[in-house]
Amino acid sequence: MTANCSSSPACPANRSEEDLQLGLQFHGNLKAVFTVMSAVMVVLIMFSLGCSVEIQKLYSHIRRPWGIAVGLLCQFGLMPLLAYLLAISFSLKPIQAIGVLIMGCCPGGTISNILTFWVDGDMDLSISMTACSTVAALGLMPLCLYCYTWSWNLEQNLTIPYQSIGITLACLTIPVAFGIYVNYRWSEHSKIILKVGAAVGGVLLVAVSVAGLLLSKGAWTSDFTLLIISCIFPKVGHLSGFLLALLARQSWQRSRTISLETGAQNIQMCVTMLQLSFPAEQLVQIFHFPLTYGLFQLIDGFLIIAAYQVYKRMLTSRRRNKNTGCAETCLAKETPSPQESHAVLQGKDETTEFLGPSEASENRLRDQFIPLHVTRGNMLA
Repeated sequence: MTANCSSSPACPANRSEEDLQLGLQFHGNLKAVFTVMSAVMVVLIMFSLGCSVEIQKLYSHIRRPWGIAVGLLCQFGLMPLLAYLLAISFSLKPIQAIGVLIMGCCPGGTISNILTFWVDGDMDLSISMTACSTVAALGLMPLCLYCYTWSWNLEQNLTIPYQSIGITLACLTIPVAFGIYVNYRWSEHSKIILKVGAAVGGVLLVAVSVAGLLLSKGAWTSDFTLLIISCIFPKVGHLSGFLLALLARQSWQRSRTISLETGAQNIQMCVTMLQLSFPAEQLVQIFHFPLTYGLFQLIDGFLIIAAYQVYKRMLTSRRRNKNTGCAETCLAKETPSPQESHAVLQGKDETTEFLGPSEASENRLRDQFIPLHVTRGNMLA
Protein backbone atom coordinates (compact mmCIF):
# COMPACT_ATOMS: atom_id res chain seq x y z
CA MET A 1 0.00 0.00 0.00
CA THR A 2 1.12 3.51 -0.72
CA ALA A 3 0.73 6.16 1.89
CA ASN A 4 -1.45 9.13 1.05
CA CYS A 5 0.62 12.31 1.41
CA SER A 6 -2.03 14.77 0.35
CA SER A 7 -2.14 16.25 3.84
CA SER A 8 1.56 15.96 4.56
CA PRO A 9 3.83 18.98 4.07
CA ALA A 10 6.55 16.63 2.89
CA CYS A 11 4.52 15.65 -0.15
CA PRO A 12 6.25 16.84 -3.38
CA ALA A 13 3.00 18.21 -4.74
CA ASN A 14 2.36 20.21 -1.57
CA ARG A 15 5.97 21.40 -1.54
CA SER A 16 5.66 22.71 -5.08
CA GLU A 17 2.47 24.59 -4.25
CA GLU A 18 3.99 25.99 -1.06
CA ASP A 19 7.11 27.00 -2.95
CA LEU A 20 4.92 28.70 -5.51
CA GLN A 21 2.98 30.57 -2.82
CA LEU A 22 6.24 31.70 -1.24
CA GLY A 23 7.57 32.57 -4.66
CA LEU A 24 4.47 34.58 -5.48
CA GLN A 25 4.65 36.35 -2.11
CA PHE A 26 8.34 37.13 -2.61
CA HIS A 27 7.60 38.17 -6.17
CA GLY A 28 4.80 40.42 -4.96
CA ASN A 29 6.93 42.10 -2.29
CA LEU A 30 9.84 42.63 -4.63
CA LYS A 31 7.49 43.71 -7.37
CA ALA A 32 5.94 46.40 -5.14
CA VAL A 33 9.35 47.98 -4.58
CA PHE A 34 10.75 47.30 -8.00
CA THR A 35 7.65 48.47 -9.88
CA VAL A 36 7.74 51.95 -8.36
CA MET A 37 11.44 52.32 -9.05
CA SER A 38 11.25 50.89 -12.56
CA ALA A 39 8.14 52.93 -13.45
CA VAL A 40 9.89 56.21 -12.60
CA MET A 41 13.05 55.14 -14.41
CA VAL A 42 11.13 53.92 -17.48
CA VAL A 43 9.29 57.24 -17.72
CA LEU A 44 12.58 59.14 -17.51
CA ILE A 45 14.22 56.83 -20.04
CA MET A 46 11.39 57.05 -22.54
CA PHE A 47 11.37 60.84 -22.11
CA SER A 48 15.11 60.99 -22.82
CA LEU A 49 14.83 58.59 -25.77
CA GLY A 50 12.04 60.75 -27.12
CA CYS A 51 14.55 63.60 -27.22
CA SER A 52 16.41 61.69 -29.94
CA VAL A 53 13.33 61.42 -32.16
CA GLU A 54 12.84 63.93 -34.95
CA ILE A 55 9.32 64.78 -36.05
CA GLN A 56 10.14 64.63 -39.75
CA LYS A 57 11.72 61.17 -39.53
CA LEU A 58 8.89 59.89 -37.35
CA TYR A 59 6.36 61.25 -39.83
CA SER A 60 8.23 59.57 -42.69
CA HIS A 61 7.96 56.21 -40.88
CA ILE A 62 4.24 56.74 -40.38
CA ARG A 63 3.66 57.96 -43.92
CA ARG A 64 5.62 55.05 -45.42
CA PRO A 65 5.30 52.36 -42.75
CA TRP A 66 7.28 49.69 -44.55
CA GLY A 67 9.74 49.27 -41.66
CA ILE A 68 6.88 49.21 -39.13
CA ALA A 69 5.07 46.61 -41.24
CA VAL A 70 8.15 44.38 -41.32
CA GLY A 71 8.47 44.78 -37.55
CA LEU A 72 4.84 43.85 -36.93
CA LEU A 73 5.24 40.83 -39.21
CA CYS A 74 8.20 39.71 -37.11
CA GLN A 75 6.43 40.46 -33.83
CA PHE A 76 3.06 38.81 -34.44
CA GLY A 77 3.86 36.51 -37.35
CA LEU A 78 7.37 35.21 -36.76
CA MET A 79 7.55 35.05 -32.94
CA PRO A 80 4.25 33.14 -32.38
CA LEU A 81 5.27 30.70 -35.12
CA LEU A 82 8.67 30.16 -33.49
CA ALA A 83 7.00 29.63 -30.10
CA TYR A 84 4.62 27.07 -31.59
CA LEU A 85 7.47 25.21 -33.33
CA LEU A 86 9.54 25.15 -30.13
CA ALA A 87 6.59 23.81 -28.14
CA ILE A 88 6.00 21.06 -30.69
CA SER A 89 9.69 20.22 -31.11
CA PHE A 90 10.32 19.80 -27.37
CA SER A 91 6.98 17.97 -26.79
CA LEU A 92 5.91 20.29 -24.00
CA LYS A 93 2.94 19.75 -21.76
CA PRO A 94 -0.16 21.76 -22.78
CA ILE A 95 0.22 24.26 -19.92
CA GLN A 96 3.91 24.74 -20.71
CA ALA A 97 3.25 25.06 -24.44
CA ILE A 98 0.63 27.75 -23.76
CA GLY A 99 3.10 29.67 -21.59
CA VAL A 100 5.73 29.63 -24.35
CA LEU A 101 3.09 30.68 -26.89
CA ILE A 102 1.92 33.57 -24.71
CA MET A 103 5.51 34.81 -24.54
CA GLY A 104 5.76 34.65 -28.32
CA CYS A 105 2.53 36.64 -28.76
CA CYS A 106 3.52 39.50 -26.42
CA PRO A 107 4.47 42.87 -27.96
CA GLY A 108 7.92 44.44 -27.76
CA GLY A 109 9.13 45.83 -24.46
CA THR A 110 10.92 49.00 -23.39
CA ILE A 111 14.22 47.12 -23.13
CA SER A 112 14.39 47.01 -26.92
CA ASN A 113 14.43 50.82 -27.09
CA ILE A 114 17.38 51.02 -24.70
CA LEU A 115 19.30 48.33 -26.59
CA THR A 116 18.56 50.05 -29.90
CA PHE A 117 20.08 53.29 -28.61
CA TRP A 118 23.31 51.58 -27.57
CA VAL A 119 23.78 49.91 -30.98
CA ASP A 120 23.10 53.13 -32.92
CA GLY A 121 19.83 51.83 -34.30
CA ASP A 122 16.93 53.76 -35.76
CA MET A 123 15.31 55.22 -32.65
CA ASP A 124 12.38 56.62 -34.62
CA LEU A 125 11.60 53.16 -35.97
CA SER A 126 12.18 51.48 -32.59
CA ILE A 127 9.76 53.71 -30.70
CA SER A 128 7.24 53.53 -33.54
CA MET A 129 7.43 49.73 -33.56
CA THR A 130 7.04 49.46 -29.78
CA ALA A 131 4.02 51.76 -29.77
CA CYS A 132 2.41 50.09 -32.80
CA SER A 133 3.01 46.56 -31.49
CA THR A 134 1.49 47.51 -28.11
CA VAL A 135 -1.62 48.89 -29.83
CA ALA A 136 -1.80 45.90 -32.18
CA ALA A 137 -1.54 43.52 -29.22
CA LEU A 138 -5.09 44.49 -28.22
CA GLY A 139 -6.38 42.53 -31.20
CA LEU A 140 -3.52 40.40 -32.50
CA MET A 141 -2.70 38.68 -29.19
CA PRO A 142 -6.15 37.05 -28.90
CA LEU A 143 -6.11 36.24 -32.62
CA CYS A 144 -2.70 34.55 -32.52
CA LEU A 145 -3.56 32.60 -29.37
CA TYR A 146 -6.82 31.42 -30.90
CA CYS A 147 -5.19 30.37 -34.18
CA TYR A 148 -2.46 28.31 -32.50
CA THR A 149 -4.52 26.81 -29.62
CA TRP A 150 -7.83 26.01 -31.34
CA SER A 151 -6.83 22.33 -31.60
CA TRP A 152 -5.72 22.14 -27.95
CA ASN A 153 -8.18 21.21 -25.21
CA LEU A 154 -8.04 24.09 -22.74
CA GLU A 155 -9.83 23.86 -19.41
CA GLN A 156 -10.17 27.62 -19.11
CA ASN A 157 -10.14 30.66 -21.30
CA LEU A 158 -7.02 32.82 -21.57
CA THR A 159 -7.42 36.28 -20.07
CA ILE A 160 -5.89 39.09 -22.10
CA PRO A 161 -4.47 41.81 -19.77
CA TYR A 162 -6.02 44.79 -21.53
CA GLN A 163 -5.41 47.01 -18.51
CA SER A 164 -1.70 46.15 -18.49
CA ILE A 165 -1.52 46.83 -22.22
CA GLY A 166 -3.17 50.22 -21.75
CA ILE A 167 -0.81 51.17 -18.92
CA THR A 168 2.20 50.12 -21.00
CA LEU A 169 0.98 52.18 -23.93
CA ALA A 170 0.43 55.24 -21.74
CA CYS A 171 3.86 54.93 -20.09
CA LEU A 172 5.37 54.68 -23.56
CA THR A 173 3.63 57.35 -25.59
CA ILE A 174 3.22 60.21 -23.08
CA PRO A 175 6.93 60.57 -22.06
CA VAL A 176 8.04 60.05 -25.67
CA ALA A 177 5.67 62.80 -26.84
CA PHE A 178 7.15 65.23 -24.29
CA GLY A 179 10.66 64.23 -25.36
CA ILE A 180 9.86 64.86 -29.03
CA TYR A 181 8.48 68.29 -28.12
CA VAL A 182 11.64 69.15 -26.13
CA ASN A 183 13.80 68.06 -29.06
CA TYR A 184 11.73 70.22 -31.40
CA ARG A 185 11.88 73.34 -29.22
CA TRP A 186 15.25 73.03 -27.48
CA SER A 187 17.50 70.75 -29.53
CA GLU A 188 20.67 71.66 -27.60
CA HIS A 189 19.13 70.78 -24.23
CA SER A 190 17.76 67.53 -25.64
CA LYS A 191 21.31 66.26 -26.27
CA ILE A 192 22.16 66.66 -22.58
CA ILE A 193 18.92 64.94 -21.54
CA LEU A 194 19.68 62.10 -23.95
CA LYS A 195 23.09 61.48 -22.37
CA VAL A 196 21.57 61.41 -18.89
CA GLY A 197 18.84 59.07 -20.08
CA ALA A 198 21.40 56.74 -21.63
CA ALA A 199 23.21 56.50 -18.27
CA VAL A 200 19.92 55.89 -16.44
CA GLY A 201 19.05 53.25 -19.03
CA GLY A 202 22.29 51.42 -18.26
CA VAL A 203 21.47 51.49 -14.55
CA LEU A 204 17.98 50.16 -15.30
CA LEU A 205 19.40 47.26 -17.30
CA VAL A 206 21.65 46.30 -14.39
CA ALA A 207 18.76 46.65 -11.90
CA VAL A 208 16.48 44.52 -14.07
CA SER A 209 19.21 41.90 -14.38
CA VAL A 210 19.67 41.72 -10.61
CA ALA A 211 15.91 41.54 -10.06
CA GLY A 212 15.68 38.82 -12.71
CA LEU A 213 18.32 36.78 -10.88
CA LEU A 214 16.44 37.14 -7.60
CA LEU A 215 13.06 36.33 -9.10
CA SER A 216 14.26 33.40 -11.18
CA LYS A 217 16.50 31.75 -8.57
CA GLY A 218 14.08 28.83 -8.35
CA ALA A 219 13.98 28.39 -12.12
CA TRP A 220 17.37 26.68 -12.27
CA THR A 221 15.92 23.66 -10.43
CA SER A 222 12.68 23.62 -12.44
CA ASP A 223 12.00 21.95 -15.78
CA PHE A 224 15.25 21.82 -17.72
CA THR A 225 13.40 21.84 -21.05
CA LEU A 226 11.84 25.22 -20.33
CA LEU A 227 15.25 26.52 -19.31
CA ILE A 228 16.68 25.50 -22.70
CA ILE A 229 13.75 27.11 -24.54
CA SER A 230 14.09 30.36 -22.58
CA CYS A 231 17.78 30.41 -23.56
CA ILE A 232 17.42 29.80 -27.30
CA PHE A 233 14.07 31.54 -27.93
CA PRO A 234 15.32 35.18 -27.79
CA LYS A 235 18.43 34.30 -29.81
CA VAL A 236 16.35 32.68 -32.55
CA GLY A 237 14.03 35.71 -32.45
CA HIS A 238 16.89 38.19 -32.89
CA LEU A 239 18.48 36.22 -35.72
CA SER A 240 15.20 35.55 -37.56
CA GLY A 241 14.11 39.18 -37.29
CA PHE A 242 17.46 40.37 -38.64
CA LEU A 243 17.37 37.97 -41.60
CA LEU A 244 13.76 38.83 -42.42
CA ALA A 245 14.58 42.54 -42.32
CA LEU A 246 17.50 42.03 -44.70
CA LEU A 247 15.26 39.93 -46.95
CA ALA A 248 12.83 42.86 -47.03
CA ARG A 249 15.74 45.07 -48.18
CA GLN A 250 15.94 47.14 -45.04
CA SER A 251 19.13 49.03 -44.23
CA TRP A 252 21.66 47.68 -41.73
CA GLN A 253 20.51 50.23 -39.16
CA ARG A 254 16.86 49.27 -39.55
CA SER A 255 17.73 45.57 -39.58
CA ARG A 256 19.48 45.92 -36.21
CA THR A 257 16.46 47.75 -34.86
CA ILE A 258 13.94 45.19 -36.11
CA SER A 259 16.11 42.37 -34.75
CA LEU A 260 16.15 43.83 -31.24
CA GLU A 261 12.44 44.60 -31.35
CA THR A 262 11.68 41.03 -32.40
CA GLY A 263 13.62 39.20 -29.70
CA ALA A 264 12.90 41.57 -26.78
CA GLN A 265 9.40 40.80 -25.47
CA ASN A 266 7.28 42.48 -22.79
CA ILE A 267 7.98 40.16 -19.84
CA GLN A 268 5.68 41.94 -17.39
CA MET A 269 2.72 41.50 -19.74
CA CYS A 270 3.39 37.78 -20.05
CA VAL A 271 3.62 37.33 -16.26
CA THR A 272 0.39 39.29 -15.75
CA MET A 273 -1.45 37.20 -18.33
CA LEU A 274 -0.26 33.94 -16.77
CA GLN A 275 -1.35 35.04 -13.28
CA LEU A 276 -4.78 36.08 -14.57
CA SER A 277 -5.35 32.91 -16.58
CA PHE A 278 -4.15 29.99 -14.45
CA PRO A 279 -4.63 28.82 -10.86
CA ALA A 280 -1.68 28.25 -8.53
CA GLU A 281 -1.44 24.49 -9.09
CA GLN A 282 -1.04 25.02 -12.84
CA LEU A 283 0.99 28.20 -12.59
CA VAL A 284 3.77 26.34 -10.78
CA GLN A 285 4.64 24.56 -14.05
CA ILE A 286 5.21 27.73 -16.06
CA PHE A 287 5.73 30.59 -13.60
CA HIS A 288 9.52 30.81 -13.93
CA PHE A 289 9.65 30.64 -17.72
CA PRO A 290 9.03 34.36 -18.48
CA LEU A 291 11.52 35.35 -15.76
CA THR A 292 14.31 33.23 -17.22
CA TYR A 293 13.38 34.41 -20.72
CA GLY A 294 13.76 38.02 -19.58
CA LEU A 295 17.12 37.23 -17.97
CA PHE A 296 18.45 35.56 -21.11
CA GLN A 297 17.22 38.36 -23.34
CA LEU A 298 19.12 40.84 -21.17
CA ILE A 299 22.26 38.70 -21.42
CA ASP A 300 21.83 38.57 -25.20
CA GLY A 301 21.34 42.32 -25.26
CA PHE A 302 24.58 42.93 -23.36
CA LEU A 303 26.45 40.60 -25.73
CA ILE A 304 25.00 42.35 -28.79
CA ILE A 305 25.97 45.77 -27.41
CA ALA A 306 29.50 44.58 -26.57
CA ALA A 307 29.98 43.03 -30.03
CA TYR A 308 28.71 46.17 -31.76
CA GLN A 309 30.91 48.50 -29.71
CA VAL A 310 33.98 46.39 -30.53
CA TYR A 311 33.05 46.41 -34.22
CA LYS A 312 32.45 50.17 -34.10
CA ARG A 313 35.87 50.85 -32.57
CA MET A 314 37.59 48.63 -35.11
CA LEU A 315 35.81 50.39 -37.95
CA THR A 316 36.65 53.82 -36.55
CA SER A 317 40.32 52.87 -36.11
CA ARG A 318 40.48 51.51 -39.66
CA ARG A 319 38.98 54.70 -41.09
CA ARG A 320 41.36 56.84 -39.05
CA ASN A 321 44.38 54.90 -40.32
CA LYS A 322 43.08 55.10 -43.88
CA ASN A 323 42.53 58.85 -43.65
CA THR A 324 45.99 59.34 -42.16
CA GLY A 325 47.63 57.36 -44.97
CA CYS A 326 45.62 59.25 -47.60
CA ALA A 327 46.58 62.60 -46.09
CA GLU A 328 50.26 61.69 -46.14
CA THR A 329 50.04 60.46 -49.74
CA CYS A 330 48.19 63.57 -50.91
CA LEU A 331 50.68 65.81 -49.11
CA ALA A 332 53.56 64.01 -50.77
CA LYS A 333 51.95 64.45 -54.18
CA GLU A 334 51.24 68.14 -53.65
CA THR A 335 54.72 68.98 -52.28
CA PRO A 336 57.21 69.41 -55.21
CA SER A 337 60.66 67.90 -55.05
CA PRO A 338 63.73 70.20 -54.68
CA GLN A 339 64.71 69.54 -58.31
CA GLU A 340 61.25 70.57 -59.56
CA SER A 341 61.28 73.69 -57.41
CA HIS A 342 64.73 74.64 -58.69
CA ALA A 343 63.67 74.09 -62.31
CA VAL A 344 60.56 76.22 -61.90
CA LEU A 345 62.47 79.01 -60.25
CA GLN A 346 65.15 78.83 -62.92
CA GLY A 347 62.52 78.98 -65.69
CA LYS A 348 60.95 82.04 -64.07
CA ASP A 349 64.32 83.71 -63.81
CA GLU A 350 65.09 83.01 -67.47
CA THR A 351 61.70 84.36 -68.58
CA THR A 352 62.15 87.47 -66.50
CA GLU A 353 65.65 87.94 -67.86
CA PHE A 354 64.75 87.78 -71.59
CA LEU A 355 61.49 89.75 -71.47
CA GLY A 356 61.78 93.49 -71.34
CA PRO A 357 59.18 95.96 -70.12
CA SER A 358 57.77 96.65 -73.58
CA GLU A 359 57.48 92.95 -74.45
CA ALA A 360 55.85 92.15 -71.15
CA SER A 361 53.29 94.93 -71.73
CA GLU A 362 52.52 93.62 -75.22
CA ASN A 363 52.06 90.10 -73.91
CA ARG A 364 49.65 91.29 -71.22
CA LEU A 365 47.58 93.21 -73.80
CA ARG A 366 47.53 90.21 -76.10
CA ASP A 367 46.35 87.92 -73.31
CA GLN A 368 43.52 90.30 -72.54
CA PHE A 369 42.27 90.73 -76.11
CA ILE A 370 42.67 87.18 -77.45
CA PRO A 371 39.89 85.60 -75.30
CA LEU A 372 37.47 88.36 -76.28
CA HIS A 373 38.33 87.88 -79.96
CA VAL A 374 37.96 84.11 -79.73
CA THR A 375 34.63 84.45 -77.93
CA ARG A 376 33.25 86.81 -80.61
CA GLY A 377 34.45 84.42 -83.32
CA ASN A 378 32.68 81.54 -81.65
CA MET A 379 29.48 83.58 -81.36
CA LEU A 380 29.61 84.53 -85.05
CA ALA A 381 30.25 80.93 -86.00
